[in-house]
Amino acid sequence: MKTVHDFSADDISGKPAPLSRYKGKVLLIVNVASRCGFTEQYGGLQKLYETYSDRGLVVLGFPSNDFLKQEPGTNAEIQQFCSVNFGVTFPMFSKIRVRGRDQHPLYAWLTGKESNPEFAGRITWNFNKFLADRQGRVVARFGSRTEPDAPELVKAIEKALHED
Repeated sequence: MKTVHDFSADDISGKPAPLSRYKGKVLLIVNVASRCGFTEQYGGLQKLYETYSDRGLVVLGFPSNDFLKQEPGTNAEIQQFCSVNFGVTFPMFSKIRVRGRDQHPLYAWLTGKESNPEFAGRITWNFNKFLADRQGRVVARFGSRTEPDAPELVKAIEKALHED
């Protein structure tokens, strides 16, 4: 059985980044976009990262242009937008496809009925969130409308941080 740690993606600068580097960390994996009604969530995601990173939370941002072309920029433009507008310091990755043809293998695994039956299903919009425990197993999924400071998300993060 695979875990999040079995995948790799290019970081925002285009360098290969194996997700195994995050073994032992709790991961919040989010497909993001800079021209979306939910874009303000970048600020909340950064706040989560600042609040919980010392306890082992890492937010991973995966830009995607899959929904109404709401992420049209280059990786450099995306990185600058996130830094200037939201002070993002959590790891960002190169733009990927989160659904459809050419879907990134990580997202195929996250949304697959056989690979992730409890939390499977299409990515419906930008800012879907998957929470993985320290072993890389998905333990929760939240939709776009779930704000980063939503009690149910914070509770799930705190629970994952307390478990070994």
